[in-house]
Amino acid sequence: MKRTFIFFLLSSFIISSCNSSSQSPSNTSTKYIENKGSDTIVNLALAWAEKYQNENSDVRISVTGGGSGTGIAALINNTVDIANASRSIKEEEIESAKANGVDPVEHVIARDAIAVIVNPENPVSELTLQQLSDIYSGKINNWMEVGGEDRPIVRLSRETNSGTHVYFLETVLRLGDKDNKTLFSTDTLLLPSSEGIILEVRQNPNAIGYDGLGYVPDDLKMIAIAKEDGGAYVLPSIPTVNDKSYPIARDLYMYTDGEPTGIVKDYLDWILSDEAQEIVAELGFVPVE
Repeated sequence: MKRTFIFFLLSSFIISSCNSSSQSPSNTSTKYIENKGSDTIVNLALAWAEKYQNENSDVRISVTGGGSGTGIAALINNTVDIANASRSIKEEEIESAKANGVDPVEHVIARDAIAVIVNPENPVSELTLQQLSDIYSGKINNWMEVGGEDRPIVRLSRETNSGTHVYFLETVLRLGDKDNKTLFSTDTLLLPSSEGIILEVRQNPNAIGYDGLGYVPDDLKMIAIAKEDGGAYVLPSIPTVNDKSYPIARDLYMYTDGEPTGIVKDYLDWILSDEAQEIVAELGFVPVE
């Protein structure tokens, strides 16, 4: 499974952070960066933090998830140095930040494809964006309606605090139309993590879910997506994100209060370096060009 080896790092980073905060620092030159937010980005951020700390022994980076909304709220409250988000910051969030004396600055640090996944027993291999919208909004409720077997569709989604949830709502359910008010069907099962969606799809042959490309294990089936009827059906991959043929792809962000300076600037500059962007590709994301 892609990036499984990263999962254990989260607990070790938190433990390390707790230990260091509970003691009086003996080395006053140690520099700290607090990094919080998107669960999509958290494993990538952990890998970056480990690599950077190995090369910069005077730096300590605390990385936690919780969702894009959590990271942006922490930025607004001025309790983090860097907020991770898998969606753009909203206008009302910018207004709240500025009212609190915080000036959010956006940094694109990687790109991601949102893969639509089903159980390998499901014979459906292709869907259009409109069919996906109809499935998740509750207009289509049986796999037979999209060429599959006579089985009820079990809809899985990330919870509402997730930037991935917001992106999928705006791009897939509402088809990129800002005036479209389509909502998830009320029987959609909201799950708190990428791993939760993967586990449910693995166990349930009727389920459909979505997840960042780098989180999708080899034993699950990805659906090829067409932008419209008659269009080409495309699977998510680094090449299809870069050539813009895969229709459910997005930028990933880090936000800072104002233009970064000092150790935060050094870290963000390194994140955009070739060395750090190699880690992006290794973990199934798409490097920035």
